[in-house]
Amino acid sequence: VQLQASGGGLVQPGGSLRLSCTVSGTIFKIDTMAWYRQAPGKQREFVARISSSGSPYYTDSLKGRFTISRDNAKNTAYLQMNSLKIEDTAVYYCNVQGGRPFADFDSWGQGTLVTVSS
Repeated sequence: VQLQASGGGLVQPGGSLRLSCTVSGTIFKIDTMAWYRQAPGKQREFVARISSSGSPYYTDSLKGRFTISRDNAKNTAYLQMNSLKIEDTAVYYCNVQGGRPFADFDSWGQGTLVTVSS
């Protein structure tokens, strides 16, 4: 199972970005898809997750600015980030849990860097 995260980049404060995370490989199902982030010098923290039925859950501090969604036909999760702040600068990682032949999986993407700076 491979995860490909993309969409990061440099954006000014107040701007927006949309991250994508696409799952590939031999899988039976995708359950929870989630985003985490790790800012410089800090521990990785939870951002948002979305269930297989599309129910989202966010860390409280990001509610209203970030929106997680998924396209099950494309095995892809998205993170729409609006009104970005300097403190949103981090490497963003996707995490996906699901099922594959003979085993479940819990996989991480390689991370995509988001830099918010003027």
